Amino acid sequence: MNCDFGESYGTYTFGQDEALLAFVTSVNIACGFHAGDPHTIREAAERAVAAGAAIGAHPGLPDRLGFGRREMALAPQDVYDYTLYQIGALEGFVRAAGGRLHHVKPHGALYHMAGRSPELADAFVRAVRAFDPELMLYAQWGSALLAEADRQGLRRAAEIFADRTYRTDGSLTPRSEPNAVHLRAEDALAQTITIITEGHIEIGGARIPMQGDTVCLHGDGPHAAAFAARLHEGLLSANIELRPPHRP
Repeated sequence: MNCDFGESYGTYTFGQDEALLAFVTSVNIACGFHAGDPHTIREAAERAVAAGAAIGAHPGLPDRLGFGRREMALAPQDVYDYTLYQIGALEGFVRAAGGRLHHVKPHGALYHMAGRSPELADAFVRAVRAFDPELMLYAQWGSALLAEADRQGLRRAAEIFADRTYRTDGSLTPRSEPNAVHLRAEDALAQTITIITEGHIEIGGARIPMQGDTVCLHGDGPHAAAFAARLHEGLLSANIELRPPHRP
């Protein structure tokens, strides 16, 4: 399981970082564009290293007001430069804390834009490879990002979502629409176990093929810690081993 992490900045506090560390195996630390600041990044890196969690960079768009969830008009070079810059910012703090980076996962609108656009996916993956070709990419099942990682020979983990609902084309229900987020932990758990054990998701009576190597739980939800605890317990009860995807 992975969660977004270190998304506070200045006097604003978001997420339930300390509580989530007990249940997740990977964290995606905000790198200062959509959220995070030098103090928060340092603290997040130190906590993750101490907990033994796999640490990922979580680069986003330069849009704090929109929390990185509003799309912007970007050229591929913008995506490359923004991504490389943010990975480097986080890596310094992770190294100082005695750890090393494990993966990179784009945040919010960047995640979805690069997931749809082969050109932006190419730029994102090239930036990750330029920084460290041994890093992994976390990206949505069926996305252009995973296809581009395969083309460029970058290790990758297909991501599914525990607390988000899906549409019949396999995409996430937009947050602007009703019922985009699961409000009950049992619904999130049932969806996750079905995808992992049966290789599909059921939507309106239809079975949509879907597989995942890592399960995302959003850390900024009001019940994130309770969801994480129930998912952790439920997955272990279903004999599903929890560990980070392997990086040599």
